Amino acid sequence: MTPRTVRETVDGPAGRIECAVDRPEAAPRGLAVICHPHPPSGGTLDNKVVQTIARACLSLGWASVRFNFRGIGASEGLWDEGRGEVDDALAVIAAWRARPEFAGVQFVLAGFSFGAYVAVTAANRLDAAARPRRLVLVGPSTEKQPVGDVPADTLVIHGESDDVVPLAATLDWARPQNLPVIVFPGVGHFFHGQLGLLKTVIVRELRDLDAV
Repeated sequence: MTPRTVRETVDGPAGRIECAVDRPEAAPRGLAVICHPHPPSGGTLDNKVVQTIARACLSLGWASVRFNFRGIGASEGLWDEGRGEVDDALAVIAAWRARPEFAGVQFVLAGFSFGAYVAVTAANRLDAAARPRRLVLVGPSTEKQPVGDVPADTLVIHGESDDVVPLAATLDWARPQNLPVIVFPGVGHFFHGQLGLLKTVIVRELRDLDAV
């Protein structure tokens, strides 16, 4: 993503998990772990939306960790239809949060499309004290995956013209939770031509985290 991006691996339940890590120049003010879209459909940690989320967090002085689910890139193992992928996310979260450089800093968990489903499921499996300060869900896969309930301050962004996950599916999921959804007019699933705006909105919505 940047010349300073570092590739590292951590231990996961199906073998080594490939991570791409971006650190701010100063000591990190937080840690963001970001989950990529559907692996069988070509999703990887290098997805442009995933990179955009990482750039937004980096501009706020947060370190970001993108990772490849099992069987993708240099990550070991095989596709597990979402079950093992949640375990991968939990392993990455545990490994990076245990590092001394991230001791005591805030934690955000984010995901795009299928990755948003994984992020929500992983967050709901963490102990209450270990859950992320904020969830960031972009184009969440609310039609094909059973996305669970989320905290009231969850950031949800969806394209009006999404042809992979209809906006109506995400509104149907959000409505019973009284959960606001930020809608990008005329924008499709992959936010083509609007990645700059996506970064701006994420930065705006997360800027208050240090004050909480």
